[in-house]
Amino acid sequence: MPAFHDHPLLQSLLGSLAEQGLTRPTDIQQQALPPLLDGRSFVGVAETGSGKTLAYVLPMLHQLKELDVPGAAVDVAGSPRGLVLVPGRELGEQVARVFKELTHATRLRVRTVLGGSKKQIARQNVSGKLEVLVATPGRLTQLMDSRQVRLDDVRMLVFDEADQMLDPGFLPVAKRIVGDCPKGVQLVMFSATMPGRLEAIIGEVFHRQPIRVRTKGSERVVPTLRTDNRTVVHGRRRHLLLDVIDEAPGQGTLLFANTREQCDKLGKWLHREDMPFARYMGQMDRNQRRENLARFRNGEVSLLIATDLGGRGLDIDRVERVINVHLPKDVDNYLHRVGRTARAGRKGLVVNFVTERDKPLMEALRALGAGG
Repeated sequence: MPAFHDHPLLQSLLGSLAEQGLTRPTDIQQQALPPLLDGRSFVGVAETGSGKTLAYVLPMLHQLKELDVPGAAVDVAGSPRGLVLVPGRELGEQVARVFKELTHATRLRVRTVLGGSKKQIARQNVSGKLEVLVATPGRLTQLMDSRQVRLDDVRMLVFDEADQMLDPGFLPVAKRIVGDCPKGVQLVMFSATMPGRLEAIIGEVFHRQPIRVRTKGSERVVPTLRTDNRTVVHGRRRHLLLDVIDEAPGQGTLLFANTREQCDKLGKWLHREDMPFARYMGQMDRNQRRENLARFRNGEVSLLIATDLGGRGLDIDRVERVINVHLPKDVDNYLHRVGRTARAGRKGLVVNFVTERDKPLMEALRALGAGG
């Protein structure tokens, strides 16, 4: 079986991986490391929870550390050599944690400039020298406008959760960021799904044809995920929900709905049953959303009610179960939701509440082998 030490990674990185008990790469990591270490532009599509973040963090740190030698170290404030673009603050914080867990030995500096945090904090984060910057596009372009961040020394630019960011409205921003980087910058994209609109955008953003990798499990659920489909009889969704929660009452559970109104109704049901919960929705104040996520992450509450915002990028170890109280309309959103559990080889459960309206989705999932 392949191991991380089979790749030409710095010993300091291999040592940090070993300290975390990571010795063997996942499928996407095994396929991504050679071209990324070779400086090739790259597009990777792999199932959620498959280790895509580490697939680009390792080669970025390896390449930047090799540049960090006397006479060639970063000497300009606010001028990163590695740039990771993320769609939201929560994912950005998670990506930064993955970097920092691997920089104790490499001694590379990782900073964040993320939407939802104070502008003053973002300015402070880029006021000194740094090697890696994790950013949301809006906050990054603000700092570019004020000339507090310059991209003329960027060697690798990564678009994480690319299918969420690179919609047609974001294309001008993406082109501007790429245009401010050196002409030969290594461009990298990772995503769990690859809709047709993203394929078209790749051709406009990438300077040259990238290496493309799609894992066997991409756009499917991982084998460690168990699916349990429950039929909603006579609209008795509330009773079904309470029965499912009671099957494992202390289990870390994400409850998904499609609208704020549906989430509010779920909250009323749980409050009536004296079941502590938190909410995670786009319409909420960002600080409140962050606090709720922290309460769920640290085990203060075991139930987190979420819209599809919660299906993107969140990596929380204690999510053992996903309940689709209201199923989404399309396969992509379903795959993102269920990808919050059964991550990194762990087991997980998804319970789907199925009605007559959900038949088209369930047929599409069965065709992918993901419908249970």
